[in-house]
Amino acid sequence: MKKIAILGSTGSIGKSLLDIINKDKKNFEILLLTADKNIKELSFQIKKFKVRNVIITNEIEFINFKKKFANKKVNIFNNFNSFKKIFKNKNIDYAMNAITGLDGLNPTLKIIKYTKKIAIANKESIICGWSLIKNELKKSKTEFIPIDSEHFSIWSLIEKAKDNDIEKLFITASGGPFNNYPIKKFTKITPKSALKHPNWKMGKKITIDSATMMNKVFEIIEARKIFDIEYNKLNILVHPKSYVHAIVKFKNGLTKMLIHDTNMIIPIFNSLYPNFQKTIKSDNLDFKIINNLNFNRVDIKKFPVIKILKMLPKKNSLFETVIVSANDKLVHLFLEGKINFTDISKYLLRIINNKKFKKYKRITPRNIAQIEQLSNYVSLKISSLSV
Repeated sequence: MKKIAILGSTGSIGKSLLDIINKDKKNFEILLLTADKNIKELSFQIKKFKVRNVIITNEIEFINFKKKFANKKVNIFNNFNSFKKIFKNKNIDYAMNAITGLDGLNPTLKIIKYTKKIAIANKESIICGWSLIKNELKKSKTEFIPIDSEHFSIWSLIEKAKDNDIEKLFITASGGPFNNYPIKKFTKITPKSALKHPNWKMGKKITIDSATMMNKVFEIIEARKIFDIEYNKLNILVHPKSYVHAIVKFKNGLTKMLIHDTNMIIPIFNSLYPNFQKTIKSDNLDFKIINNLNFNRVDIKKFPVIKILKMLPKKNSLFETVIVSANDKLVHLFLEGKINFTDISKYLLRIINNKKFKKYKRITPRNIAQIEQLSNYVSLKISSLSV
């Protein structure tokens, strides 16, 4: 029986993983679920999967939840330092980090030593703290699998190939809801229209990142860090159908691409059941569609955040934390109706071109406290827009 821990079980990735486990319950034991505020969903999951340990990071919800489950056989904690009370040595077979934002970095670093395999769906952890994660993975001899569909595809395609074996690598983008939208109307884009992704069902933050194309900037940075491939080999192609998730051109003359449904169940399922251990039903591929696959370059005038790719340092640095934190705050301001859609890219580019933030290109993150401190500083600056 495989022992499982899910960080962020109430979000779309966490729920997808639980849907898979539900069809094979007898082979899994869920040791831990974590949530922030979605207590209704967490309560449902606890009862359905007979979970004994939960972490609720929101202080108010933690107190309310403790009262609700006072007489139940559930151990309830409110921070990730509780891992040492929940786990004994390396007794997790598979851990999933599906927490959104930089909040996911701390639990990632803490849980690695307790699990044999960690699947990470948290972009921000990888972008800002990859050097720290990599050290922990090596120290703990823990296997890592990326869950983003693009990076799972790259991971599947390149196998043991190195940077020197690869000529070019393409990550695909659907183009989001505004790929064919007139640029003159971009200032009128509302949160409601930006949240209507044509292909994927995702959380609000990542859906807005898809609409601005910032999601693809993040994915290029992730690919650089995870696979140690130089930035000049990494490219973005707009592929509206979203069937192809990555294309790798090798120096031996071969070009490989990976195709699967626009459903995160596929990479999650294959990370849980590697090497064809189980089968999954997926939509039948329509070969008429495959015969008409379209690929185009990104329109930088529409999506100016793509310019960031020319500004990135080669090595891991705190500059990535500046980018992630600034974008995160700006997206939330847009969702709250406090700034326009085009302000996201405008302010983001202004911030990362500012001398006071450029200096972080030369600084390598030493610890999580340093990353969190800088993130808070950037968020405060954005709040006042004094940049």
